[in-house]
Amino acid sequence: MSAAKANLEILPAGVQVALGLALIALIAFPFVGTDFYTQMVTRMMIMAIFAMSLDLLQGVTGLVSLGHAAYFGLAGYALAFLTPQGEAVSLWWTLPVAVLASGLAALLIGIFVVRTHGIYFIMVTMAFAQMVFYLFFDNKLLGGSDGLYINFKPSAAVFGWVPFDLDNKRTLYYFTLAVLLGVYAFLRRLLWSPFGRALAGIRVNEHRMRALGFATFGYKLAAFTLAGSLAGLAGYLWGTQTGYINPELMGFHMSAHAIMMVILGGMGNFAGAIVGAFAFEYLLHVFKDLPQVGSINLGKHWQLWMGLFIVLLVSFAPRGILGLAEKLAKRKRPSASPGASR
Repeated sequence: MSAAKANLEILPAGVQVALGLALIALIAFPFVGTDFYTQMVTRMMIMAIFAMSLDLLQGVTGLVSLGHAAYFGLAGYALAFLTPQGEAVSLWWTLPVAVLASGLAALLIGIFVVRTHGIYFIMVTMAFAQMVFYLFFDNKLLGGSDGLYINFKPSAAVFGWVPFDLDNKRTLYYFTLAVLLGVYAFLRRLLWSPFGRALAGIRVNEHRMRALGFATFGYKLAAFTLAGSLAGLAGYLWGTQTGYINPELMGFHMSAHAIMMVILGGMGNFAGAIVGAFAFEYLLHVFKDLPQVGSINLGKHWQLWMGLFIVLLVSFAPRGILGLAEKLAKRKRPSASPGASR
């Protein structure tokens, strides 16, 4: 089996058709779903962007980060700080500024983090993220533990002309979907570019890539910075949708959720990150809504059921949902033997 297929970079035609049908369903969903479910799917798409940003590190480059949520939260805070109390702020300059802020933070942290390897890389990413978390958590000037409200959604007005209004839930839904598709197309193109192939080579054998003359530190730092920027893009959209940001969005549990999304969908293919994010968010609602049986509130212990599900999935489908779908597609494929027809 080729390295590309082993890491789910290439999907069978049947799975690609299923993903195409899922996209059609997403496009049509706001016309059949209620406002509540439209907002829920919007949140899923935002988390899918967040998961794809981590998959660039974890699935493509082989770098497992436990502090990726720091960049997610930083962009949300950037939007909160840039939004005045009494009016909306322009989408067209706050979005690049927020993404740039997250990317710059990732660059500065990455200069130190990327020099480490293995378990040390994992622990140092978590340490930096905890530093950022407590910087906001313990500082009343930055909102403290209560967080900050974003009273107005960013305005898309251009010289008085408003092409779309993000206050409209359906408009925000399609704007998020467009960003999701744009990020996916960009990352897929990046995956098959010389830069992406170098990152995949670093994942497989960094020492060999270095021996071939590749400056692996620069490649990993670039991937780390880009992943942080894309996480910031997701954080900006989160702040736009919810109108609220707090330090918990920078916490360890958010980074852990992103890791579980990537594992759940299947690493190395950004479609897997999208599927994993949708599956994780859906299961989150299912497990939280479990009924009380006797004196035991099953929904209160949703982390336990989610953990058991992830363990079972990794045990029986180590390449995630897309890997499982690929395996099922191969089993259903008819074998063309010469004596099959009479």
